[in-house]
Amino acid sequence: MLILALAGMTYYLDTSLNRVDALADYDGRVGDTPGTNWLLVGSDSRTGLTPEQEQELSTGGNSGPDRTDTIIVMHLPSSGGPATMVSIPRDSYVSIPGYGEDKINASFAFGGPQLLVQTVEEASGLHIDHYAEIGFGGFAGIVDAIGGVEMCLDAPIDDPLAGINLAPGCQELSGSDALGFVRTRATALADIDRMNHQRKFMAALMAKATSPATWLNPFRVWPLVTDTAKSLRVDEGDHIWNLAMLAWAVRGDMVTTTVPVAGFEDVDGSGNVLVWDDERASQFFGALAEDRQVPAELVTTGQ
Repeated sequence: MLILALAGMTYYLDTSLNRVDALADYDGRVGDTPGTNWLLVGSDSRTGLTPEQEQELSTGGNSGPDRTDTIIVMHLPSSGGPATMVSIPRDSYVSIPGYGEDKINASFAFGGPQLLVQTVEEASGLHIDHYAEIGFGGFAGIVDAIGGVEMCLDAPIDDPLAGINLAPGCQELSGSDALGFVRTRATALADIDRMNHQRKFMAALMAKATSPATWLNPFRVWPLVTDTAKSLRVDEGDHIWNLAMLAWAVRGDMVTTTVPVAGFEDVDGSGNVLVWDDERASQFFGALAEDRQVPAELVTTGQ
């Protein structure tokens, strides 16, 4: 009876996932690369939010086609060693198939998950195996489902646009505060701090979600898994057990970094864009494509 109950719950959770054809084949697609690569996307979608929820989460209302607030490649080595979490700046100036060069987050607005995946694959040389996307409301709901996540801030952050006024020091962030924390650019390094916040928060969220305090508490684990299943969009070939394996793989120490960058430029039609350091970025993604740890000199956490 226990086995049947677990099978039933697994089936229910798996069928609750929202699926999209994100990993479609295309001419010239990079072949399978060793290890497992996830593309994790945080979109600015307000789908399903009431006006009251939009106000509570300080989303600013609908602003046109969905774009990507967060783009992260998670590489899980086949050896079972530490995972590598790579932030791809949303203003990265890359070639978008069919649209020329533009900011990478524009690919999501132009062609949804399929075009974003293709753009990331062609820019990095990595074959993406799994896709997961979450909007504003789903992110906040998952954080609240596990009772908040502790973050330690070196400096205060006051950002009315993101709906947060956080004091320095360690504190438990609720869903709305957590959403503001990973979205804010009201800090000294703006988007660079934003990416650092996103990686730091993701690591803390995964650690708490996979901790015994969560998994041994039915009043936390059930809301967590049900909210996660209902809030995510995944590829048509992805399942709830793939997500569980991802969470398990990144529960411990991992390498967190950004793509090596060369600087910023003003480009007609695109505004201020971020330019990758082509040589270092090639070596960086080349290591991951060969399922090797990124060399220490290419880890650019502070950029």
